[in-house]
Amino acid sequence: MMKWLWLSGLVLILDQISKIWIDTSMSLYQSIPMFPGFSMTYAHNYGAAFSFLSDAGGWQRWFFAALATGISIGLVIYLKNLKKDETLLAIALSLILGGALGNLIDRVIYGYVIDFFDVYYQSYHWPVFNIADCAITVGVVFMVYESFVKEKHE
Repeated sequence: MMKWLWLSGLVLILDQISKIWIDTSMSLYQSIPMFPGFSMTYAHNYGAAFSFLSDAGGWQRWFFAALATGISIGLVIYLKNLKKDETLLAIALSLILGGALGNLIDRVIYGYVIDFFDVYYQSYHWPVFNIADCAITVGVVFMVYESFVKEKHE
């Protein structure tokens, strides 16, 4: 099911283009309200999801880079070994792979991940995220859904 790698490439390209655009057109921590509950807010994430380990002193950059590299290699192997009828799983893995590579590039080049989607309600803000994070989340949701559908059929 390697034919789905184009989806990983598309996620990677959209992610990197959006991050370059944000980095060149906004100042760090600048926030532009788009509509109620959503702003474009430029942020750097030195940690993992939800800024986990963001204040760990720097070692986490290479730890998360190594982890993303290992996961990406595993995802490619997993994709390669899928059966032809496992299309939804192939799409899910391709989305996760594209997102992992997008954030990996940031970590290696900058030492942090560029985030900019800011979803909030009143004073509560969800952690700021990016296109790579969206692709990873959608991929995981597809994997969970596929596992329930597959389980039902068996």
